[in-house]
Amino acid sequence: MISAQDWADARRVWDYHQMGHTPRPCSVAVGLGSHDLGVADTAVSLYKRGMAPLLLFTGATSPTTRERMPRGEAVHYQERAVELGVPSTAILVEPRARNTGENIRFSRELLEKEGIEVASVLLISKPYEERRAYATARKLWPAVEVVSASAPMTLDEYVDSIGDARLVIDMLVGALQRLMIYPEQGFMISQSVPPDVLDAYERLCEAGFTSRLLATDAPSS
Repeated sequence: MISAQDWADARRVWDYHQMGHTPRPCSVAVGLGSHDLGVADTAVSLYKRGMAPLLLFTGATSPTTRERMPRGEAVHYQERAVELGVPSTAILVEPRARNTGENIRFSRELLEKEGIEVASVLLISKPYEERRAYATARKLWPAVEVVSASAPMTLDEYVDSIGDARLVIDMLVGALQRLMIYPEQGFMISQSVPPDVLDAYERLCEAGFTSRLLATDAPSS
């Protein structure tokens, strides 16, 4: 049972995870691999709006995507983009990354290998991963300007698209925990968490939305 307080807390955490950036033209758009093809759809929409001349999709597979995307997340994103009308010549694929840090590092390496100068990156993720992606990129790719983007969805719309409210709230909680513990491990820049967001996080943990939490000494995932 998800209470009204749980929903209110989840919305507070959801809002914090989103950076609120306005998309603008960048050197490249980087779509971070996941189970969500909506990332590819958003990348295509932004490409067609002229926000980037090149799409780069990054991601291997994970336990949650292996069956759904057997050829790898980045490859499935590429196929989706081509189906939606993006020319294959405007897409690069980075098929090895297995976490957000590798998404950023390997994308940077591929662009450097291709001789593509990058001053700014349109970083496209799931809605609740915007802040994590931004913080990771600012740590690992500090020379570029980072503009965060995701599908323009409310929490309720996202829950409907996934079909599992408890899983979504678990993911919101897990993503926030990483924002708090990963800076100390050198994985991302530190960001302030407002007291009301921290209170919401703690209540959600107490309510049992903990399946995506890491032990505080766990390695990156």
